[in-house]
Amino acid sequence: MARTEQLAAARPPSVGAESARRHFAGLPAAMVREHLDPANLRSFAQSSPGRLIALGLLLIGLCLAAGTVTAITVSDRQQALDVMLDDTEPDAHSAHRLYTTLSIADAAASTAFIAGGLEPEAVRDRYTQAVGEAAAELITQSGHATQDPSDTSADARLRTGIATSLPVYTGLIETARTNNRIGNPVGAAYLSEASNQMQTTLLPMAEELQDHRSAAVDSAQRHHIRPPWPAIVLPILALAVLVWAQVELARRWRRTFNAGLLLASAAMLILLGWTVIAGSVSAAAMIQGRDEGAVPASRLTESRILTQQARSAETLKLVRRDATGDYDRTYDTGIVRLGELLGGYPGDVPAADDAANARAALDRWRAAHLRMNETLARGDFQGAAAVATGPGSADAAAQVDVLDRALDEGITETRNTLRGNISQATGGLDFLAPGALILGILAAGYVGLGLWPRLREYR
Repeated sequence: MARTEQLAAARPPSVGAESARRHFAGLPAAMVREHLDPANLRSFAQSSPGRLIALGLLLIGLCLAAGTVTAITVSDRQQALDVMLDDTEPDAHSAHRLYTTLSIADAAASTAFIAGGLEPEAVRDRYTQAVGEAAAELITQSGHATQDPSDTSADARLRTGIATSLPVYTGLIETARTNNRIGNPVGAAYLSEASNQMQTTLLPMAEELQDHRSAAVDSAQRHHIRPPWPAIVLPILALAVLVWAQVELARRWRRTFNAGLLLASAAMLILLGWTVIAGSVSAAAMIQGRDEGAVPASRLTESRILTQQARSAETLKLVRRDATGDYDRTYDTGIVRLGELLGGYPGDVPAADDAANARAALDRWRAAHLRMNETLARGDFQGAAAVATGPGSADAAAQVDVLDRALDEGITETRNTLRGNISQATGGLDFLAPGALILGILAAGYVGLGLWPRLREYR
């Protein structure tokens, strides 16, 4: 019996068995070729199950795309607002302060020379503080420049130019002070040269840097105010296709409602409404920040700079014993522009009270300046110097201090308004990015649940 089994095992398979094996081995490949045949694929695509699958994939893709694009767009906007709040706006404010402190330093240096000999300690301290603050602002801006993508090589060049020119200016001032203390008339010439360098080199660079940094803030505000069209168009498109799919399903399968597609439509509608409302609230906060913060702050900053430049011209006229009228023209031009800025300051925005106080101080300063010129015209230099630098409340120095302090407080208030509105714009978009992703995924899942029962009917 064992011998028979061994012979049977050693016997070669029959021709029929080999043919059957080859037939069944080739079945999977034949079936794959049959399913991939272009004619069969076209036939399946034109069939009802094929159309349902294609429709489902389209709807799922649109829902996922709408949620993903909205989440990415919102995240990018929030990140841009964070950069604006942490770097762009502080850098712009630092540039404002740099320009202002340089102007204050120049005005204080000129004031110190009117008395002759050893300058008053308060005036000297004001000059030293202004120079120190200007140097500190340069360091602060350098720190922001490494993080702010809107910073350019041109701004770096301006910062470098100011940093290298400032020691030259302070050196000229120290030389002028030394000569002034020992009574050398050449001290006035050194002071004039230092002020000329400030007016023709340092301040123009600081002004250009300020313009660039302010433009970066304006650009960020304009970008945020524009509607996020991809995050609006895609949910609308997904919603429109979902409605069309509902109509097609009702027409073909005689069913009025599809619960899954209705839920997906609701998710897309919620996403669209949330995006529009949150985006509108955020943009409105940014517009308010621009109108009640950035614009008034720019007006007050320009006013403060004009104040210091006019003050510098007023004191240099006395130091140089100028009779050409050049410093008077500089003073008059600055004061006229200053009056326009303060006179046109809106009464319904922050710092309106500070602007009113500044206008009153400006009027008193004008009166003191007129009295100084009248005293100087009589040949009384000491009397004119007393009006320009005296401690009395009716003297020019006191009114300049009141004017500068009011403008400084107004700038602080408007800046706080701007930053507060930027924070509100960021907060208005909270939870929208993760919510958009969740709604997109839910809508895609609802589409699958809604179409699956229709596909099962063709099994």
